[in-house]
Formats: sequence, structure tokens, C-alpha cells
Amino acid sequence: MNAFEVNFDGIVGPTHNYSGLSYGNIASQSSQYAPSNPRLAALQGLKKMKFLSDLGIKQAVLPPHERPHIPTLRKLGFYGSDAEVLSSAFQEIPEVLFAASSASAMWTANAATVCPSADSLDSRAHFTPANLSSKFHRSIESEITSKVLKAIFNDSTHFVHHDPLPLNAIFSDEGAANHSRFCRNYGETGIQLFVFGRYGLKAPKHHPSIYPARQTQEASAAIARLHQIPRERMVFAQQHPEAIDNGVFHNDVIAVANANLFLFHEQAFLNQSQVLEEIAKRVDENCKAEMMFLQISKEEIPLKVAVDTYLFNSQIVNLAKGGMALIAPSECHENESVKACLEKILNSSKNPIQEIHYIDLKQSMLNGGGPACLRLRVVLNSRELAAMSPYVLLDESLYDKLVAWVKKHYRDRLHPRDLVDPKLLDEARSALDDLTTLLHLGNIYDFQSPSF
Repeated sequence: MNAFEVNFDGIVGPTHNYSGLSYGNIASQSSQYAPSNPRLAALQGLKKMKFLSDLGIKQAVLPPHERPHIPTLRKLGFYGSDAEVLSSAFQEIPEVLFAASSASAMWTANAATVCPSADSLDSRAHFTPANLSSKFHRSIESEITSKVLKAIFNDSTHFVHHDPLPLNAIFSDEGAANHSRFCRNYGETGIQLFVFGRYGLKAPKHHPSIYPARQTQEASAAIARLHQIPRERMVFAQQHPEAIDNGVFHNDVIAVANANLFLFHEQAFLNQSQVLEEIAKRVDENCKAEMMFLQISKEEIPLKVAVDTYLFNSQIVNLAKGGMALIAPSECHENESVKACLEKILNSSKNPIQEIHYIDLKQSMLNGGGPACLRLRVVLNSRELAAMSPYVLLDESLYDKLVAWVKKHYRDRLHPRDLVDPKLLDEARSALDDLTTLLHLGNIYDFQSPSF
């Protein structure tokens, strides 16, 4: 049966701003309190989606979350009208208002971990929303993420939805940003790579000294159990502490995979040679395929340059005509050493990358998210694709409608202090109300509930 990798990109939300909430994400911290352009950010994201769709890639969209999230602020003791809640939160703890207003759900690589039916013992696709417990502003995302995924994949014959893992430090789960899959063809058996930064229960032997490690081994193991993945089809690897201390807060900042191709930095993992040996062995035994490893040395691209340009946060996709394309942020083209590295890869006959395309995502990049951060990969066979909601699949008509929707509802300038404006809350709610109708998602947001 034919199978496809569908890219689900998050639409940038109306409150896209630079509050610098993500400690360990160097770009996020560096842009703190700079003005943002939500309209341009959303249009850049949509343009990237359209480009991939035009390449023949199956592309879908995920909606922004409701922000500012008044229910979260009320849980923290702020009361009165919505305007009064915003005002009192801003006056007392502005960082909490910034957290409740973050548009971070746009980075759907953190939305969930997905296991294709070809890999699970029950032959169904499994979804587990990430609890994102390491960051307060992201930990409030899982409830809406669950609702959205259940609305899109609502056939229990084909899809299994799990609750997020318990919200605590031991089971800190950051989603697919720390998860990769290797295979010969998408619809065939694959090997899943789970990457973690620390152990939740064991005393660490190797740990970063500057920035925190987010994903735990215990969370990754729990996801693997929930998704019914046989032990011989999984590999666990620990992030290199030095990489984390250089701003590699997720594995997708230092490694990217597609099918049996793996592009990564030489300082991506602890005991890297052993990790690669295990991946190659399991892919050979289970997938009857030979891995292609593209390792970039620290001499060629230092960790700092890799993080500054988000080279490894590129996407690698299969082209309809055969071969693969690499979708990189425009910052890679602007850096001479990274550009030369990519041209060397392109000109080599030892890998299937035939095209490299540079995409302008500067609004997202300033907040620490590149092309791969913006997408959640979901492998679906023909029956599963037919069973999911068709209304979120991007085509020319939906793209035009979404562009018009953004231009109607989004501001072209936003400073974090503007988040206290009750008019912004009304604008965001109006936008999301229209979007749920456009995408046929039903009433998924708190403000749409009769009891709100």
C-alpha cells in the first residue's frame, strides 16, 4: 500500500512576539523584547508550506492556540473581566502574561510524537501530545493539541490517541523534535530514534553545565511503550552535553533524517560511533536497507555556527520525481561556510539530495525556530490518509483563504507590552473563530465553549 509523509505545519499565531521565554534557546533570548511582525511571520510560514506543496509534498496545517490564554491566568489567581485579568497579570508578574500569550505552538515539531502503523504492534498510527513540562509557556499547550489531533484523526480504526505523559520533571517530553524515523520506504517497517538529554531518575554521569537538558530517557521509553514499538525497532541516544550548552535545546537543531539518510553534526550524541553502529545494524536487520550517514565535522561547521544558522533544522523530503530535497533557512545561504558545506553535499554522488532550497523564515528564526521546528511529520498509508480530515490539507484554494485570513486579522507590529491590550485578545479570538470554521475543526477553544 502506498504511504506518504504528511508535513503538518503550525500556523503562526496572532500574538507572535519576542518575550525571550526559552532559556537555552539562544535566538529566543537574543531577540527578547524586540518588536515582532505577526502578519509577516504567518505569511512566511504559509509561503513555506505552499512551496513544499508545490514540490509535490503532502502538506497540512495545524491551527494556532488561543492566546493570551485567560483560563491559565485565572488559575493563577487573576480575576475580574478579561481586561482586568490581563492588566493585573501584567502589573504583578509580566513574565506570566508573556507566557500565557506565547505563540510557541507554531513549532509543531514539539506538538506530539507520532508512530506510523507500519511500526506498531497493533498496526495503527499512535499519537502522544508532548507535555513540554520543562517550560511553563509550552506546558499549557497539550490540552488543545490533543483536541486538534483528535479532531483531525478521529477514526479509531486507524488512529490511537494517548494522553500526554504526567506533567513532571521525570517524564519531561518535548515531542518529535527529539524523535526521528529511519526506513527504506515510508510505508514499510521503520526504526525509531529516541533522543534524550538527561535521565529523570538516575544520577547523571554526563550533563550540560550551562543550559538545561529537557527531554528525559524515561519519557522517551514511555512513549515507545505506549506506541507498541518492538524493542528491535528502536534506538535510544543521549544528546551531547556540549551541544546543549551551545544552544542545541532539541535534537532537531543538530540532526535531521529522512528515510535511510541521516544528516548530523559530529557532536550530536554521546558515544556517537556506537549510536550510529546500532542504527545501521537495526535498519539493516529490520528494514533491509543500508543507512547513509552524512556527518559534518566541528572543523567544517562549529557548533555555534550550526546553531546560528540552523543548518540541521532543515527539512529533508522525498521528491515525486525521485531523490530528495533539503529545505534550509535562508541564514544557511548567508553564511559562506554553511553554504559551501551544503553545496558540497549537493555535488556529491554519495547521497540522494538533488536540490537545496533556501526559505526566508526570519520571524520564526529570531525566536529560535527554523523549517523543521515548524512541522510535525505524520506517515500515513492510503487508507489512513482517506480517514483523516481533508480540510486541513493545503491546496491552492486553502492557501489563498489562509493568506486572506492572516491579512484580515493579524497586526504587522507587536511588542510584548502590547499583550496587555484587550483589543488584541478580541482580535485573536475573532481570528481563531473564523479559522475553526475554515478548517472544519469545531469548537476546540476555551472561549468557544458555552461555559467559558
